[in-house]
Amino acid sequence: MKAILIDDEKRARVSLALLLQEYCPTVEIVAECGNLPEGVKAILRYKPDLVLLDIEMPGHSGLELLDFFDEDEVNFSIIFTTAYNEYALQAFKFSAIDYLLKPINPEQLAEAILRLEKQKQKLENFKILKENINQGSLTKIAVPSRNTLIFLDILKIAYIKGEGSYSEVFCDNDSKKLVSRNLKNFEDILCKDKRFMRVHKSYLVNFEHVIAYNKSDGGSLVLESGIHIPVSPDKVQSILDQIQIIKR
Repeated sequence: MKAILIDDEKRARVSLALLLQEYCPTVEIVAECGNLPEGVKAILRYKPDLVLLDIEMPGHSGLELLDFFDEDEVNFSIIFTTAYNEYALQAFKFSAIDYLLKPINPEQLAEAILRLEKQKQKLENFKILKENINQGSLTKIAVPSRNTLIFLDILKIAYIKGEGSYSEVFCDNDSKKLVSRNLKNFEDILCKDKRFMRVHKSYLVNFEHVIAYNKSDGGSLVLESGIHIPVSPDKVQSILDQIQIIKR
């Protein structure tokens, strides 16, 4: 597997190269670049299988990499090396993009390379990551729906129903979007906001849209739309606490 390293810090490039040499013998480093324009030239010249890419660099962010290529030219995968904050890391997870948090852990590096060998990264996932990170704060999320990338205002999301590897997102305007992300992906990124909670194995709810808790038939949440959302018995106390917090 041919790889290119792009990082403005020479020490970081040297350290990563040594880790790859020791823990990932199938990876051959064909170029090391100190900025994005150099990296683009190296990609065009060497046609790597993998680009290990820092995000925060002078001049150009690593997130701009694909702006230099047409879609049919992107036949390489990307693993980000980053010191980003917690919100951004949730955006990585939601977008199904691999990242390594600096300082890089050798075992995590080896695991990322192994995952890469098993499954090629999708261009769509990179676009989702870029849109979500560029916002800087979680007010909207970019999600894949069939062949489209759609943007959802999180406050307008009433609830999300998990359907295996897909989820149905229901908004307050009665619209419904089928998204190719499972419910755990939404839980990881939305439940950092106290207004959201996974209340059942198949449901995640925005408590801004909850008007009542119904104790009958095992318990359910009543939404402004009149929809009843079932709740898991082990979530009842957390739900009651959440209602008190949100409705104050």
